[in-house]
Amino acid sequence: MRLSNTPRLRRWVVELFAAGNLAFLAVDIWFAHSMNRFHYGAEWIPFVFSLIAPILLLPGLFSFQPHRGLGLWSGWLVGLLSIGVGIAGLAWHLHGTFFLEQTLHNLVYTAPFAAPLSYAGLGFLLLLNRTEDPKSQGYGQWILLLAAGGFAGNFALTLADHAQNGFFHSSEWFAVLAAAFGFSFLLVATFASQDRRLLRACGWMMVGQVLVGLLGAALHISAILDGPSASLLSNAIHTAPLFAPLLFADLAILGGIGLWCCASTSPEVGEAVPEATAAGAA
Repeated sequence: MRLSNTPRLRRWVVELFAAGNLAFLAVDIWFAHSMNRFHYGAEWIPFVFSLIAPILLLPGLFSFQPHRGLGLWSGWLVGLLSIGVGIAGLAWHLHGTFFLEQTLHNLVYTAPFAAPLSYAGLGFLLLLNRTEDPKSQGYGQWILLLAAGGFAGNFALTLADHAQNGFFHSSEWFAVLAAAFGFSFLLVATFASQDRRLLRACGWMMVGQVLVGLLGAALHISAILDGPSASLLSNAIHTAPLFAPLLFADLAILGGIGLWCCASTSPEVGEAVPEATAAGAA
């Protein structure tokens, strides 16, 4: 059965995306911070926050009205705290050697500095879902802009992470290029969201980003299986980051949601574009 494309459904889908990502970040944080066994107590903060935040968002999800009642206030609370966690995490990841000496070497070999900004992006998404009317064109445009920002952060992450081994495999450049293309396509779509052909092209670009994420995940799993330790868990923690490539697919889903919302509110697009953008969000 095909669900009706209503503003209420759009708002609920965005809320579900944000809640699901916050929950999954708990798993990602556990793997990332297990590398040094949570040496610093502050490293538990994002992990605990990711366990609690989705629970606080449940009232809005169950009622299909995250912008009203308890869902409104819990969303504001989680959104603001998520932004705070993201900004504080960015400062924490850049502390120490980089602030003492701002060199490219220190930037590359510090903790992944852009990673905590995932929390800030999700926080802004939650606030958007409570301040912008999903019937407006601006609602989808803001989502596209946040997705484009995510790809910009992913570009920085892939560039810095793969620079640590000097791009030993030439295929590692492909992820950097893919992130750049994802950013540029979505940024243009943000300011030209009523162009049918552009929305369709961006939809297919999001499909390509999903494939990049799946291929990258397969390559990272292969590196983990061939790791130096007899323990798969140890290899997953200390070798190629298991979930990092899936950020391409995750951001593609967000971009697909933004394209869908823009197509749904544009009188010039009609019904053809949502089908293309739905493919990008699959």
